[in-house]
Amino acid sequence: MIEIGAGTNLATANLNIDVALADGVRLNLVTYLSSRRHPETWVKGGFLQVDKLSFLNLGNTDWFDKYLTLRVGHMEINYGDAHFRRSDNGNAMYNPFIGNYIMDAFTTEVGGELFYQNNGIIAMVGVTGGEIQGGITRPEDRSLNFLGKLGYDKQINDDVRVRLTGSVYSTSGSARNTLWGGDRAGSRYYLVMEAVGASTSAQFTSGRINPNQTDNITAMVLNPFVKIKGLELFGNFEQSKGKAANETEDRTWTNMGADAVYRLGAKENLYLAARYNKVSGQLSGGPTAPEISMDRIQIGGGWFVTKNILAKLEYVSQNYNDFATGDIRNGGKFNGLMIEGVIGF
Repeated sequence: MIEIGAGTNLATANLNIDVALADGVRLNLVTYLSSRRHPETWVKGGFLQVDKLSFLNLGNTDWFDKYLTLRVGHMEINYGDAHFRRSDNGNAMYNPFIGNYIMDAFTTEVGGELFYQNNGIIAMVGVTGGEIQGGITRPEDRSLNFLGKLGYDKQINDDVRVRLTGSVYSTSGSARNTLWGGDRAGSRYYLVMEAVGASTSAQFTSGRINPNQTDNITAMVLNPFVKIKGLELFGNFEQSKGKAANETEDRTWTNMGADAVYRLGAKENLYLAARYNKVSGQLSGGPTAPEISMDRIQIGGGWFVTKNILAKLEYVSQNYNDFATGDIRNGGKFNGLMIEGVIGF
């Protein structure tokens, strides 16, 4: 293992551009100015969002304007609800923790999504190319990816909000699917459980696991959320089935997570947080590949100094179970304390 100790990580930054092109028509573009994976500035993705059709002069379009939203572009796909609560490079304002989930469902793909919202009911259908970049070569290896979401989100009264969504993501073939490897910005846990000679940019997913289901994949997730006064409870109950192109049999992985956040103060500008996350499944490499699991506990809190400035503190402990004897992760574990500052404007 590479030896690591106390120190500071790279300061990351995003540039978000949100432009109103017409009444009900928006353009969103996100650029990573500094990230663990890429030292250079590069575009994460962007999309065109249509909430009203008045710009087309079609007459009465209330049927669309009241209930529907269309997004088209090379964008972060709306699979599950955990991606709303994760750190996206420099944008860590919506994550009550410092690290994301061990299996991190996040990617950008080229396609479109149509949303329906009415009196708390949420529905979404989408189709994409199924890959992080567009491509026209190897057509026999490429299939469209279909995704959907169905849920209910309601502010019951001043003290209680409930939300429950189920999502599905499925493609029958891909040159390289990246649902579990689409975060090119990298993990917050720099160089944990990495070999001697590792670098922060090349080994940028420290502490995570990618099940390598890069050919066909079907993933489903259930996300319940409840907020009762200052207490928030969020769950992530997920199963992913698929394989890599050089495999003959599908492998199944599970990703279970539970978050609890308690917000304090008249403006809820202080909070305490705890998370448990466990993943399990068979590694790639054929029928004899081991069935492994990893579990993580995160305990911490945060202080919104202002609505734009957030300070976080987190203790993390993670275990690696049932890896093969020759695997560097065999019997592995790490723990430590981290602090993070976030600014958003």
